[in-house]
Amino acid sequence: MRCVIARFPFELTKSGVLDSMKGVKPEEAIGESVIIGRRTYPAKQVGQLLTGQDRRDFSVGEVVRAMTKLGFTCRHLPQAVEPARGLDAFQHASAQLGTSAAA
Repeated sequence: MRCVIARFPFELTKSGVLDSMKGVKPEEAIGESVIIGRRTYPAKQVGQLLTGQDRRDFSVGEVVRAMTKLGFTCRHLPQAVEPARGLDAFQHASAQLGTSAAA
């Protein structure tokens, strides 16, 4: 499949991606990620390894779009939960856990 990442065309195949990522240790995925095989890789790590470009040269969206078209599962950054007004840190943590904080 032909895709454009950082204004450069690349011919990517699912088997080619699997071969390129074989033996690569995944970094900690704290944002958008791609599941390749049984491992979860940060999208930027995948993009850098596949294109040879610096991570600042392309967006996460470009990599996620290409990997989705190839049939890989991509996970997106979860929505951050804002703390409720007037709660201290302990009360906020208790609310997130679904328990009530003892006063």
